[in-house]
Amino acid sequence: MLLSSRLITRISHKSIRGLGGPVTPVVRGVHVTARRLCHSQDAKSDGPGSTKFPLERIRNFSIIAHVDHGKSTLADRILEITGAIKADTKNKQVLDKLQVERERGITVKAQTASVTYRYEGKDYLLNLIDTPGHVDFTYEVSRSLSACQGVVLLVDANQGVQAQTVANFYLAFTNELAIIPVLNKIDLKNADPEAVKEQMFNLFEINPDDVLQVSAKLGLGVSDMLEAVIKGVPSPADRCNVEAPLRLLLFDSWFDKYKGVVCLVSVVDGCLTKGAQITSSQSGKSYEVKDLGILAPHEISTEELYTGQVGYFSANIRNTKEALVGDTFFLKGEACQPLSGFREAKPLVFAGVYPNDQTEHGQLKAAIERLCLNDRSVSVSVESSSALGQGWRLGFLGLLHMDVFNQRLEQEHGTQVIMTTPSVPYKVRLQGAKSIQQYQGEEVIINNPAHWPDPLNIVETSEPTVMGTIITPVTYLGDIIGLCQGRRGVQKTIRNIDQNRIIMHYYLPLNEIVVDFYDVLKSLSSGYATFDYEELGFELSYLVKLDILLNGHVIPELSTIVHTSKARTEGKRVVEKLKDTLPKQLFTIAVQAAVGGTILARANIKAMRKDVTAKCYGGDITRKMKLLKRQAEGKKKQMKMYDLDGNPFYITPDPILNICIGTVSFSPLACPVDDFEWSKCADNILTLLAEDYDVVAVYCYTIPSRGCRKYLTNIAKIIQEARSPS
Repeated sequence: MLLSSRLITRISHKSIRGLGGPVTPVVRGVHVTARRLCHSQDAKSDGPGSTKFPLERIRNFSIIAHVDHGKSTLADRILEITGAIKADTKNKQVLDKLQVERERGITVKAQTASVTYRYEGKDYLLNLIDTPGHVDFTYEVSRSLSACQGVVLLVDANQGVQAQTVANFYLAFTNELAIIPVLNKIDLKNADPEAVKEQMFNLFEINPDDVLQVSAKLGLGVSDMLEAVIKGVPSPADRCNVEAPLRLLLFDSWFDKYKGVVCLVSVVDGCLTKGAQITSSQSGKSYEVKDLGILAPHEISTEELYTGQVGYFSANIRNTKEALVGDTFFLKGEACQPLSGFREAKPLVFAGVYPNDQTEHGQLKAAIERLCLNDRSVSVSVESSSALGQGWRLGFLGLLHMDVFNQRLEQEHGTQVIMTTPSVPYKVRLQGAKSIQQYQGEEVIINNPAHWPDPLNIVETSEPTVMGTIITPVTYLGDIIGLCQGRRGVQKTIRNIDQNRIIMHYYLPLNEIVVDFYDVLKSLSSGYATFDYEELGFELSYLVKLDILLNGHVIPELSTIVHTSKARTEGKRVVEKLKDTLPKQLFTIAVQAAVGGTILARANIKAMRKDVTAKCYGGDITRKMKLLKRQAEGKKKQMKMYDLDGNPFYITPDPILNICIGTVSFSPLACPVDDFEWSKCADNILTLLAEDYDVVAVYCYTIPSRGCRKYLTNIAKIIQEARSPS
């Protein structure tokens, strides 16, 4: 794998070489507004509020790295050195503003900060973007790079090059950005900078002499790195035009309950001022700019945003669908050629999201819309379930992405949701005019197992595949190869990056890695192996729908799509799990896993047995047999009551939630009632009981609360008296 000489030239000549001795930076105040001087070479500084910068003294760059390599810590030191924040030991994750980021210690959202730095007697405006490091948030990184002309490639001197480091490097390289290679954490006693430089040379052909060494924790070498950014990262002059009409690239947005939608933009051409009338190229709607400013790192309002700057504006945009990431804004009434924007994110993991209480449906809808405004990689479609009611099918870039989204719904919007088991999309080619008409096409994408077509109408099935990159110490090579082969992986390449570490590439089915592959990989390698993947598209495969049956009735919420080679194994696993977690009833429950009409696994949950012979201290055996016979007849009658008129079993929302986290609470009902809640539906109960009195016994039995049972018993007596001839 040889790279072009253009990379070497860009790194060695533009970024690093030519550095003189260390230059002591002059700590300056926070940059408040930037007024450009189109033809001036020297910038006059009249204080932070009136600092003027020519286009040639603006640098837009991002920090990219693997998880936990010190991106946020490095950003904190940059803010301190430039005077944006006061130097304090309490400055930790200053740019990580979300609660979930601080709790998990990871960056979820790319954050921007504009700071000033004096170099060789001139002030420079540095627009810094701190990006996430996990593979699930690669879309955030790609959007951030569109607003930059260079990147700082940060590598941990202790851990070395990791899987996401490789992915981020090639992402920046394909975008033709200047790359500044930097080693972090050189102060650690186990740090081995020379070995890591060798890895970077073997993988990226980066000259070891061109790699900077810093300690973000102690602030060592950060000033030299900023000087390398000023020298190595080109200004936006080649991309931007001062004299051209206004064009803004929208690359992020969020919702403010007072301002509405706040748009984070890069000023490509022209100048944006307060009160300007701007138009969206995608929606065609016009808005008046009410407020604008920069992030330094907090919002600071200004009067103007100039060419090459990164800033925000608000224009009373209340509809979240009107602020589309990648949109181009221009002055109202002027002709404009829209910017290229971004490629659409392709969700890889899908899950159903439902409110705990259907009365909170509107609140959850608003929360999802506002979060999707801040995270455009999430896809949303409406769906419904007989057990869970109205909800949505959401698509995510990975399991961590889904988990973070769920946590943000709870923390930022106070909504409690039920999230079903995640699945991946499948492609199915159909036959038969009726089936093609039903699915509106010969080839369809199935995101929900409940929508799987009839096997008789399926010609072929395809599943998504990925190219997985694994970097691991040699010691764990055998176990990791066994793991990949057990997940139907096909090895593509394997080679050494140094004496102790190996990089492997595997073709893997997405559904084999989406749930627990990363956890098992970390467990096998004692936490040393790293994993990254990129989508390759669909490949032909033999897929079937695995149904779970309770007493012969299919539970759609528990159905999954599996490969034929793993149908029996997966069926046994689910059946055994349900057997251990479902509580016993007064009758036997048969738990089965089936593909079509073939039963692959079965387990019986034995009925609870009350000791009816406990009061018999003696006497003839016939007395005990009489009591046992009466008990058996009662159970048989109870079983019939649970299956009146062939109605299917009904599972309340709570069991679905518990199944997802490994605990099940089973409450079958005899009537298919949707969204039934015991404590809040007295009127519905009265109406239902008035129509069909036979279900009273079932409801009275399955309601867990003694007060509710007593309440329904009283209702039953009232209805019985009303129906009596007297």
